[in-house]
Amino acid sequence: MKNFLYAVLSIGLATLCFFQCTKPSNEPIPLFNGTNLDGWHMDVPDLEADSSLRIPFIIRNGLLVSLGTPEGHLITDQEYENYLLELDYRFAGEPGNCGILVHASEPRALYDMFPKSIEVQLMHSNAGDFWCIQQDIKVEEMESRRGPKEDWGISEGKERRIMNLTDDSEKPLGEWNHIKIRCIKDTITVWLNGELVNEGFEATTTKGQVALQAEGAEVEFKNIFLTEIN
Repeated sequence: MKNFLYAVLSIGLATLCFFQCTKPSNEPIPLFNGTNLDGWHMDVPDLEADSSLRIPFIIRNGLLVSLGTPEGHLITDQEYENYLLELDYRFAGEPGNCGILVHASEPRALYDMFPKSIEVQLMHSNAGDFWCIQQDIKVEEMESRRGPKEDWGISEGKERRIMNLTDDSEKPLGEWNHIKIRCIKDTITVWLNGELVNEGFEATTTKGQVALQAEGAEVEFKNIFLTEIN
C-alpha cells in the first residue's frame, strides 16, 4: 500500500510540475496601434541638432514608415526578455538598408548613432544577417560566416557582420516580407517568410528594447506583435 501511495503521489507531483512548467505563451502584444507612435521614442542625432529636418518615422495609411533619413532609430519605451517578435515589412521605393535591433540598451554606443544591441538585418538581399553592435553572439560555422577570427569584434572597424543561412528567402521588391525573431535566454532565432535564416547562441545580452532603423531607404512596417514566452 505504501508503494502504491508513493507512486500515486509521484505521478500527481509530476503532473502538477508539467502544467506549471509548461505554461502557454501569452497573447500577442501589438507594439504599433496603426494611428500613432505611443510606446515608442526616437533617437535621431541630426534631428536633435537641427529641429527643422523632417521627422524620419511617420504614420501613413495605417502603416509605420521609416523614411530612411535623417538616420536614427525608433525605440520601444519598454524593454523585453524572452519573446517572439513578428512583423511585416517592405521597401516602399528603391531597395536599400534597414534593420531591427533587439536587446537594445545604451544609445549611440557605436559611431555615435547605433544603440548597443544585436541587429537583425533587413537590407535588401541580406535580410537575416546579424550585426553585432557592442554586443556579441555566436553561430555555427562562425569563421565561414564572419570572416577570419582575428578580425572579429563588436566596435568600430571590426568584423561585426554574421551572414545569414539562405540566399533567396526575401519576396520580390514591393511585396510584403514576414519576419519572426525569437529571443530566448541567450539564443536568437530568425525566420523570414517561413524559412530559418539565422540562429545565434551565447549572446552577451538577453534583454533590452526593440528598435527600428532609419538607414537610408524608405521601409513600411505593419502587424508588429510581440509575444512574451514563459
